[in-house]
Amino acid sequence: MELDKLKFSIVLTIFCAMTVLCAVAYDPLDPNGSINIKWDILSWTPDGYVAVVSMNNFQMYRQIMSPGWTLGWTWAKKEVIWSMVGAQATDQGDCSNFKGNIPHCCKRNPTVIDLLPGVPKTQQYSDCCKGGVLASWGQDPTAAVSSFQLSVGLSGTSNTTVAPPQNFFLLGPGPGYTCSAATIVSPSVFFSSDGQRKTQAMMTWTVTCSYSQMLVSKNPSCCVSLSSFYNSKITPCPSCSCGCQNNENTSCVMSNSRISSVVEASTSMLECTSHMCPIRVHWHVKANYKEYWRVKITVTNFNYRKNFTQWTLVAQHPNLNNVTRVYSFLYKSFMLFNTINDTAMFYGNKNKNDMLLEAGQNGNVQSEILFGKDMSRYTLEHGWGFPSRIYFNGDECMMPPPDSYPFLPNSAPFSPTASSTPAIFLILILLALRCSLF
Repeated sequence: MELDKLKFSIVLTIFCAMTVLCAVAYDPLDPNGSINIKWDILSWTPDGYVAVVSMNNFQMYRQIMSPGWTLGWTWAKKEVIWSMVGAQATDQGDCSNFKGNIPHCCKRNPTVIDLLPGVPKTQQYSDCCKGGVLASWGQDPTAAVSSFQLSVGLSGTSNTTVAPPQNFFLLGPGPGYTCSAATIVSPSVFFSSDGQRKTQAMMTWTVTCSYSQMLVSKNPSCCVSLSSFYNSKITPCPSCSCGCQNNENTSCVMSNSRISSVVEASTSMLECTSHMCPIRVHWHVKANYKEYWRVKITVTNFNYRKNFTQWTLVAQHPNLNNVTRVYSFLYKSFMLFNTINDTAMFYGNKNKNDMLLEAGQNGNVQSEILFGKDMSRYTLEHGWGFPSRIYFNGDECMMPPPDSYPFLPNSAPFSPTASSTPAIFLILILLALRCSLF
């Protein structure tokens, strides 16, 4: 018996360790999600080359918001950037060794950012100048691309003398991404606008950048609260979901405070709440009809200093395969497996509610969802009206514990003690009868 317990403990430990590792390095809802960077050398120059750098956001529901992406690397040799179109280096560095033509950037480890919309056409390049904002692939694949052109010098002028940069890093706009080493691949092929001519890059290498929520913060960035029409109980976000008020790294202001009176040096201006999360998602089971049931979703921003542009909300729910209508939000289903359709992404309509404003009177977005009923597979009992997971902007939100969900009036939350009481009482009666027979 003791050996069996030991074996079970070992298996459980291994399983938990594997689960934690998977949670850090692998997203089961977006297994192929990453930002891919491709570097194509288009032509050679007297001391280097001209290249196009393209960034593709293949993440289904994680975008890069304003103030946008920042890309950096370390040169393999003593390269310089003579010029750039569609982006710019943030620091020119020391170019005192050059006479006449001065390079755009002489730093060994340049940092590059996108240009803002509205720059002169002479500084623009295809898919550039969006302030570094990249939509998620699930929202808009055409807006999930950014590119720029640069002329590199002192690098070599052939495939055998040019070396890819090293130590790539990506901020989007904060930490969270880890980039692989550059890998030389088959040269990219390009077609002319009329499709009649095909050309090929001189040399191509790629870099893959993957996101991990654990690198951003040890605490979640959002939480979920629940309520329903059939129960007056409101299940709030778990206390200290995203940290506590006495945490040195977390500062907050009361909702009735004058924001202008708060010290401007404060790094965070969250409204003081029990959960201390910048974002709260409230899921309300609103109504139950003969053939449908309705849910209201409210996303509230408690950050007084941040708007969320092109936000996304991903939910896992067993009845998402029966969505009949979505009001206010746009909706896209994720078929993660051939037979399972329980995951969907919701996002705002462009120029209407695709920006979640900072905390205050207008710091929320709302929508309602109408679900079709399939009583053979789904009912409202046992908290099944609520989602199992919620993601906001790609980060998983803290859910309340299952035993705190609002339950139907004719049911009760499961209690091991209560369920075992009748059995114990029956055993005592049987024992008493047995004793009376003897």
